[in-house]
This record gives sequence, C-alpha cells and structure tokens, in this order.
Amino acid sequence: MSDSSARYRSAGKSGGHIQHLRLKLLVFATLCALPLFGSMSLWLRGVSLIPLAAYGIVSLLAFLLYWSDKRKARVDQWRTPENVLHALEFAGGWPGALLAQQVFRHKTRKVSFQLVFWLIVMLHQVFWIDMLFLGANLLALF
Repeated sequence: MSDSSARYRSAGKSGGHIQHLRLKLLVFATLCALPLFGSMSLWLRGVSLIPLAAYGIVSLLAFLLYWSDKRKARVDQWRTPENVLHALEFAGGWPGALLAQQVFRHKTRKVSFQLVFWLIVMLHQVFWIDMLFLGANLLALF
C-alpha cells in the first residue's frame, strides 16, 4: 500500500483531513455570504431573528445528524433516511451539512444525493438574491 493511499484511508476513518481546504473554505464562505447577509439584515432591521437562528441551529443539527449517520454506517446500524437529511438542509441546515460532508467524507460520492443537496443550496441562493436584490418579486410569482 502506498503512503498516499494509507493517508487517504486513515483520513477517511478519522475524518480529520480535508483535501483542498483553502478552496473549500472559500467556496463555503462564498455560499454562506448571501444567507448570512440577508438574515443579518432582517434581524438588524427588526423584521425577524428566525432566519439567522434557523441557519445556525439547524446547521448544527444537520452536522450532528451527518456525524451520527456516518458512525452508524461504519457499524452497519440503522441509518438516517436521506429525506430527513434533505429536510434539515432545506430548513436552513445546508451549511452544517456541507461542513459535515467534508469533515466526515459522508454522502459525497452518491450522485443522486448530491444533486438534491446542491439543488437545495441553489434554492437558498436564489431566495436570498430575490429577497436582497429583486424585491422578492420571484416569490410573488408563487
């Protein structure tokens, strides 16, 4: 076994090594910018603290649920249904889910799961673009 494959295996087991960390942190920060700015502005204008709190609390819950699911996968126990993970992501937990996917290397290779996950992230981005820059005109269509 080569040195790099041994490192890859041990990193996958411990979840401690994230490849391309700087790039992934840049992408994470970029993706979080709109929701953070939007939810902070709603709070600071006295509209609502709920979006800001939801992103934080639900992200923490999503992170913990991914951690739990990864542990269960290793010992072949009952797993968390994917629709539960996606529901938490949709409710604002996608930042925590994205972090957990990278830290635990969990659910990163299943294409169908990733398609739904990134659709949820995109919906959040479109929502905040609409709220912040388009006067919620897209939302008015629905």
